[in-house]
Amino acid sequence: MHEIFSSLELSPEFNTTGEGALPSAYAVSDLAVAAYGAVGQAMAELLGALGLAHTPRVSVDRVLASRWYGYSIYPLGWALPPLWDAIAGLYPCKTGWIRLHTNIPRHRAAALLVLGASPTRESVAQATLDWQAEDLETAIAQAGGVAAMMRSREAWAAHPQGQASAKAPLVEWLSLRKTTAKSWAATPARPLNGLKLLDLTRVLAGPVASRTLAGFGAEVLRLDPPDWEEPNVIPDVTLGKRCARLDLRQPPDRAIFETLLSEADILVHGYRQGALEGLGYGLEMRQNLNPDLIEASLNAYGWSGPWAGRRGFDSLVQMACGIADSGRIRAGADMPTPLPVQALDHATGYLMAAAVIKALTRSALGKGVVNARLSLVRTAALLMQHPQAENGTLSPTPEAENFAPALETTPWGPARRLKPALKVQGAAMKWDSPAAALCSAPPCWRAA
Repeated sequence: MHEIFSSLELSPEFNTTGEGALPSAYAVSDLAVAAYGAVGQAMAELLGALGLAHTPRVSVDRVLASRWYGYSIYPLGWALPPLWDAIAGLYPCKTGWIRLHTNIPRHRAAALLVLGASPTRESVAQATLDWQAEDLETAIAQAGGVAAMMRSREAWAAHPQGQASAKAPLVEWLSLRKTTAKSWAATPARPLNGLKLLDLTRVLAGPVASRTLAGFGAEVLRLDPPDWEEPNVIPDVTLGKRCARLDLRQPPDRAIFETLLSEADILVHGYRQGALEGLGYGLEMRQNLNPDLIEASLNAYGWSGPWAGRRGFDSLVQMACGIADSGRIRAGADMPTPLPVQALDHATGYLMAAAVIKALTRSALGKGVVNARLSLVRTAALLMQHPQAENGTLSPTPEAENFAPALETTPWGPARRLKPALKVQGAAMKWDSPAAALCSAPPCWRAA
């Protein structure tokens, strides 16, 4: 996993505690530890650059890191909605397998339209049998939906998108601008205190990144479009954030957004290539509004190649790039066998957070402002370089000692939250507010 640290120009030296590995064909727990370690090492470097600490110790708990890659929140007396829509999942085709991702209503509608099926698993399963998996994947994508057929590693390596993404760096640095050295109200205990982060991300990597940065003191304002919901993950990922709505197609909301953007220190977004340009907020426009803005962005399939603009999610990338097929082979199964957790989302989210912290260090030292781009498929390529020799036995389900002692009071009811997996000496990872519902705050920064 040293590629993580070389991409971020960080030392891979940190302490680890705990033992065990999640059951997987690939070293998911190693990836979890390394991604957390990158955040910690980046934070230690930042604290040193700001003169707030001298080489603080960094430690990652292997068990907690693995379990944060599942859920971090466990309700008491209430329940999270189901993770998946009723027709989402794996289906056999005339040849091959396909995974449908239908959690978002328009994606569900697109899949049903292409299949000519009613919204039941039985109807969808019957319809997919009339299709070649690759033809169905293409047709659903062209209709505005999201799906992925199961490919082998070798098939993905030969695919034009597999070849394009393989050439990309794990973290792509771009748009270096010379500005004055950045300063903010950092303290040894809260090194990101005083920084404003505008979060334009949805499920799941981007929200993990902004949640991580909130844990070190950043003020995070999440913006969602009207009517957007993702109830199955919101209690997990909005920890420490305020959540508002804006419609960027309406002039009054655009004016608010432009003010927020001009005042932000960090922008994290998961828009596909060209999407912000389509809204009138391309890179040049954003930099005109805020020349000092640090950006971290991600997409599913990479920033070049024929699928650069294709919608995607962790579970689909696992199907496309060979992870689900490798799991099938490892398990001796007939059907795709994905990772035990959404590891691509979580690892990419922590790497985004580490990249932001690295960019802040550069800016604080007067080395200019730089943006970072990442993708789920490139994180997948890293993971696939590390097969797991033995079957892991660590359960994603936490044990009593994994939870923080205090209950978290959420809008939905009380809950237990996992202890942080990462420790940075003198700068405890903690959140200033519980998880928040979408549209529970006005679209403005907190009053000074």
